[in-house]
Amino acid sequence: MVTDSVFLVPGPRGSTAELLCAEAARRGMDVRGAVGGPRGEVYWRGGPEAAGRVGAGLGLGLLEPRDDWLARLPERLTARRVRLTTLGAARGSAGPAFVKPPREKSFPAAVYPDGSHLPPGPDARTPVLVSEVVEFAAEYRLFLLDGEIAAASRYAVYGRLDCAPLDTDPRSGEVRRFAADLGGTGLPSGVVVDVGLTTGGRWAVVEANMAWYANCYAAPIAGVLDVVLRSGGPQARVAGPDLPFVRDGRETTEGSGTRSGR
Repeated sequence: MVTDSVFLVPGPRGSTAELLCAEAARRGMDVRGAVGGPRGEVYWRGGPEAAGRVGAGLGLGLLEPRDDWLARLPERLTARRVRLTTLGAARGSAGPAFVKPPREKSFPAAVYPDGSHLPPGPDARTPVLVSEVVEFAAEYRLFLLDGEIAAASRYAVYGRLDCAPLDTDPRSGEVRRFAADLGGTGLPSGVVVDVGLTTGGRWAVVEANMAWYANCYAAPIAGVLDVVLRSGGPQARVAGPDLPFVRDGRETTEGSGTRSGR
């Protein structure tokens, strides 16, 4: 049971937020939609922009993977070449590539025919991940706690939404064996990692994201909440190894400075 703690879920609540709120209330947490009144320690489930506005005042220590985590992985874990660069540099790229911001949702993650098709609006210094184009036969969301799967779900088959708990999927054992290889790759203790099986038959990391704003799909909600509470809790409770992953005050690559919004 988690008592004398606030589970703060601002704004409109989707299905994942509603499930998390119900589980948090079952554990004895004070579930709220807004800041106000007496409170104990605050745990966050909400968007990064709102977190950037109020997180410091609430004493939050929000964990998320580094921008360059995917690009630093060996190709045996990505099944494709991935690099971290800036949007300005990516605009000069030739040929098709999958391009996405690591954290900031400043433009759509998509396959672009070449760099000239990237949106002109965002700042040229915006960090982006550029990767070779691969097709996934099946994709899975893993909620990792201390490097172990706390909850997981299949979420897509050949790019179409198709959700099922990992334990009911025929590839469950393969997913778990592949996830075991992610230990020691430089992740916070509470995080979401998406993995998939390519149409070429290779297992690969799709991406990593903050757990405190991730869709649970069909993952068991109790395990999901465990990871959300670890990744979206008070700064005072952040363990030493997780300090480099705290959202505020981290430096990013390619001269983009520090950022507090996604």
